[in-house]
Amino acid sequence: MTSARPSPIQRLVPTMKSFVRNYSAPGEGSIPPAKAKYVPTSGTYPKGFLAASAHVGVKASNTRFDDLALIASESPCAGAAVFTKNKFQAAPVTVSRDMLKKRGGSGIRSVVVNSGCANAVTGKGGIEDAIAMGKKADACFAGAKDGDDSSSIVMSTGVIGQRLPIQKILDKIPTAHQGLGNAHSNWLGAARAICTTDTFPKLLSRQFTLSSAPGTTYSIAGMTKGAGMIHPNMATLLGIICTDAPIAPSALQSLLTAAVTKSFNSISVDGDTSTNDTVAILANGAAGGQEITSASGAAYGEIENILTKFAADLSQLVVRDGEGATKFVTIRVTNAATYEDAKKVASTIARSPLVKTALYGKDANWGRILCATGYADGVDSVVPEQTSVSFIPTDGSAELKLLVRGEPEKVDEARAAQILAPEDLEILVRLSEKPGAEAVYWTCDFSHEYVTINGDYRT
Repeated sequence: MTSARPSPIQRLVPTMKSFVRNYSAPGEGSIPPAKAKYVPTSGTYPKGFLAASAHVGVKASNTRFDDLALIASESPCAGAAVFTKNKFQAAPVTVSRDMLKKRGGSGIRSVVVNSGCANAVTGKGGIEDAIAMGKKADACFAGAKDGDDSSSIVMSTGVIGQRLPIQKILDKIPTAHQGLGNAHSNWLGAARAICTTDTFPKLLSRQFTLSSAPGTTYSIAGMTKGAGMIHPNMATLLGIICTDAPIAPSALQSLLTAAVTKSFNSISVDGDTSTNDTVAILANGAAGGQEITSASGAAYGEIENILTKFAADLSQLVVRDGEGATKFVTIRVTNAATYEDAKKVASTIARSPLVKTALYGKDANWGRILCATGYADGVDSVVPEQTSVSFIPTDGSAELKLLVRGEPEKVDEARAAQILAPEDLEILVRLSEKPGAEAVYWTCDFSHEYVTINGDYRT
């Protein structure tokens, strides 16, 4: 007697069992070998800034790994931030925004961050907890007085709808303060402590000079976290940037907003916009030089370019660590009527599940790219007869044309497979043959692993 043929579900079970979850945060397991190259082994950190981490155990299951970070300036400094546009803004977002507004971006001492709980949709109690975190951080610094308004930016990340174990956090903020230092290990420890489903800590640092102070070397450092629920304005990502350049509080917000537009607001992992995302910058002027204001001419333009490039490099690490991602995809839209049109098209392509799954499957299905281009909301300047789509190889060889002025090309599938095989690839969409505006977006693919990670996120 022959056995019955297995059902589709029975045939699927062994396959699903092969998708063993291997996507764990640095604190829960080793960094995947493919990601280790993105973790710096040394750095050059800005003068007068210190970093530390401590173990709280915000999540009951975390019995070992640091989940509290503190980044501080040795003296009060300028501060600015951009926040999520999600209507359900988390308590730390509300508290930090109000604090920065009240202080006019001046007199900021630190950024205090917990991972493991978002403190989002937690009502009045959540607001009180966020305020308490900021004031506890303030109390660690000389000169702080009871009753003073907070001078610390507060960030939280993790599960939505749960209250913080606030007393445990408050008890460990002084511990973090005692561990503050400027060594690479301090900064890397803080970058690790803010991770959730990240597979590696995201930390960058570099030095630069300005024409207004040619003999002075400035430093900038930043850390970010995020792997899922990533889409602009902002997403489940946190970012902290520090520089010892002398930037006026009045100029810092506009500089950060401009930089974020072409960096953290030009990435997408899954199209979801979180309740908590915050990118903050602190500038203490510890390296000296003339204060930079919006009227500083060349120096203002130089620092804007430096900050934008730095923020772009930092934000790209988030995409490279997209949950379950195997591809880092640059989407370049050119020859558009306006920058806004180009960015809307690039954003639409970046968050298309059909495009992202095709890229995971190494499938040169350019029709999905074209489809997303066509339904980009509010872009009336897309003309099918003028639109072209290409893959740009990472080896510097000629582009692979897929569509030219609305006419499909005969695709060399073997070459397409070669282009789609590496981790990095670029999609180029020309909306016209005439020169025009350009926007760049960064995204990743969707894999089976993404579903696995998010299916058991709370467990």
